Amino acid sequence: MDWFSLCLNAVTLAAQGLLHMAFLCRLTGRRGRAWQIALYLLLLSGIEAIFSAAGWGAPAAMAAALAALYAMSRLALGNRPVPSCTAALLAVYVFQMAAGMVNSVEVVFYPHVSMGLPLYALVVLSVLSSIALCALCYGLVLRLLPLGEDQSNLGLLPLPGLFFLAVELYILETAYSRLSLAPEPLGRHMALLALQTLGLAALLCTLYAYRRACRGVRAQAELDLLSQSVQAQRTYVAEAQTRYEKTRAFRHDLQNHLFVLDGLLSAGRTEEARRYLEKLEAASAALAPPCRTGEAAVDALLGEKLALAEARGIPAEVSLRLPEDGRLDAFDLCVIFANALDNALRAAAGAEGEAPFLRVRGQRQGDFYRLEFENSCAFGPPPEPGTGLRNIRAAAEKYGGAMACEKSKGRFRLDVLLNISGHKSGSSGQSP
Repeated sequence: MDWFSLCLNAVTLAAQGLLHMAFLCRLTGRRGRAWQIALYLLLLSGIEAIFSAAGWGAPAAMAAALAALYAMSRLALGNRPVPSCTAALLAVYVFQMAAGMVNSVEVVFYPHVSMGLPLYALVVLSVLSSIALCALCYGLVLRLLPLGEDQSNLGLLPLPGLFFLAVELYILETAYSRLSLAPEPLGRHMALLALQTLGLAALLCTLYAYRRACRGVRAQAELDLLSQSVQAQRTYVAEAQTRYEKTRAFRHDLQNHLFVLDGLLSAGRTEEARRYLEKLEAASAALAPPCRTGEAAVDALLGEKLALAEARGIPAEVSLRLPEDGRLDAFDLCVIFANALDNALRAAAGAEGEAPFLRVRGQRQGDFYRLEFENSCAFGPPPEPGTGLRNIRAAAEKYGGAMACEKSKGRFRLDVLLNISGHKSGSSGQSP
């Protein structure tokens, strides 16, 4: 191998490694370090040297590069398997596709270029063009992918990516495995160029459809949140209406109760008057919600859920006082409490061999308000996050907060942190 070929291979490998790592870090949201990039360049150089010396074909070398990039994503950057696989497939495919498209144009000029400097210039121009085209295509791919959003559906992309990569590999292996300076039919190369361009267009269309699907899922989640908020408000209105009717009936009979008390006291029947008054106090207490959190809608929702817990034999303990500065919207609070309590009641009812329990706590922590839900549950690994937990996380992130949950030894705990900075501090205390 002459010095020109050696330098050209070095430049190509360096550009490939840098572009691969830049694309990988951008897609997965990680920050690549210098040693990680250097390690990947070393891996690519080793693969190139070993496979060239052994005479193995391009498919084996590409598979090795794909495995190296996947390993870098998993081990060096700490990404999950599905994003790592998707990023590796897209990175390798786009790089090879850009090289194939430039080759389709490059071979047309080879028979018309004289040996020496013009040929060297054409080769260098081809390499630079493929690098520039690859960078452009990476930008298009990243523009179409919903970066920074929920990547739970990212598993839909590896299979199409593998198909595109296999087609591109077949084209490169069968059409451009050997460089020929003899004139070849122009139509053949233009057909290959058109085929690879269609492959790029198909990939971009696939990514566009994927982005639209992700937006549809997100819109459905937002609709579910709104539906739950409406349902919570309906619960509050129904509960308020019931309590209003009971209060009106109690006030209607209050005058009669006072007449009875007056008669008992006038007759000197003090002990009977005291027992009658105790009954009135119990009737009056029944009109108040079981918990007073400072938010009427949450009080009504808690009343309904605590009644369900009592009916299922699940002891419940509530200790919280919500901020009263208007920072936390009743809709969002109802979404959090409704989903958390529904999950807790379902898990506590399904626990075997454990005394069921349910605890709800809330307290201010600096600029944040922390809600903690703890309940008994069955032993075993924690379940995959469902719609309820996703709705809670969405409500928490709306306030610049976060959600965390853990399961250990028959207990499940859910923590929700909500940012209330810049507003009046709420009072803290315990509900009765």
